[in-house]
Amino acid sequence: MNEEIKAREIRVVSSTGDQLGIMSARDALKLASEQHLDLVEVAPTARPPVCRIMDFGKFKYEQQKRDKEAKKKQKIITVKEVKLRPNIEEHDFNVKMKNVLRFLDDGDKVKVTIMFRGRELSHPELGKEVLDKVANELQGTVVIERAPKLEGKNMIMIIAPKQHN
Repeated sequence: MNEEIKAREIRVVSSTGDQLGIMSARDALKLASEQHLDLVEVAPTARPPVCRIMDFGKFKYEQQKRDKEAKKKQKIITVKEVKLRPNIEEHDFNVKMKNVLRFLDDGDKVKVTIMFRGRELSHPELGKEVLDKVANELQGTVVIERAPKLEGKNMIMIIAPKQHN
């Protein structure tokens, strides 16, 4: 910007977007200062570098506004976790399912974990049955990103909401 532009010759674009041609950096700087504006390098890699006459403060403000808008439109997907036991009661299972549905409606992925304790680990098929029951209840509305898999004392399955086009 302004005196920090090192190139001897630069292509200058006016504040209205008109091409002013190739000139020395000193002349371009003089032109910008006459209009009480800044000379800003917009394409430093071009040959010769492209500089634009503009109000740098206003440009920076507009840039921040655009960045803020873009950030607002982004959807941050988080992974929520629901922990179950292999011998969970029906009512408790239904309560956990309500939570899973709420998380999926918010657009989050859900990690369903079956926690085994002690000798329960000798019957991993019980945990698999519970996870299959979860998958069957949500059939058609979710995508199973990771099939049930035993990791240490836990069996984990990850599900995500189906994308609607």
